[in-house]
Amino acid sequence: MDSKAYEIGRLLRSGIGGFVAGTKVLQQDAPRFGALVKAPLGEDFIYGVIHEINVDDDGLVRQLVTSDSVDASVIEDNRVNRNVPMEMSVLAVGYSQGVAIKHLLPPRAPLSLDVIWQCSDAEIVDFTSTGHFGYLRHLLRNPDLPVGELIAAHVQQADAAHKAEGEADWSQRASQELITLLRDDYQVLMQVLGALGDALPELGLEQ
Repeated sequence: MDSKAYEIGRLLRSGIGGFVAGTKVLQQDAPRFGALVKAPLGEDFIYGVIHEINVDDDGLVRQLVTSDSVDASVIEDNRVNRNVPMEMSVLAVGYSQGVAIKHLLPPRAPLSLDVIWQCSDAEIVDFTSTGHFGYLRHLLRNPDLPVGELIAAHVQQADAAHKAEGEADWSQRASQELITLLRDDYQVLMQVLGALGDALPELGLEQ
């Protein structure tokens, strides 16, 4: 059964290379590291992959953590009603233009308070099937990201979407493309293959 797109937060700040969205700490279907999400870009969308999730503290939390005991109702109230949101950092990996999907940086940034959506299985399949895995270069270009873990988390989730849509070999093809892209960077290649092997052992990747 195809998972549906659903709202996961609103945009706090953005640039053409990515954006940061905020959401409640406790929320049904909370976003996941490596998930493909989208934000409005006029009539179209910018697509991105969540690469960081942060829960910052506030004054009340600082007081509570020094208490000898904290009532469960206080913890629940703080998580549900707190003013400081959970922040999701998203790396831009492409955008739509009408019915076309482009694995390029968007022409402009999304706007503050725009709704951020978790992509449905069908949308994940459409985006990751366009072209020849061109969007993967965006995940590989930033040395400050945990590239191996990020790609493994993304490929694992995208693979589940492809299998739900009846395509069983997508992750194998994605892995082969990653090997080609990283053929001149042995260290990063080993990191990626190691993480992919842990996330999807059925791939039979050898380091």
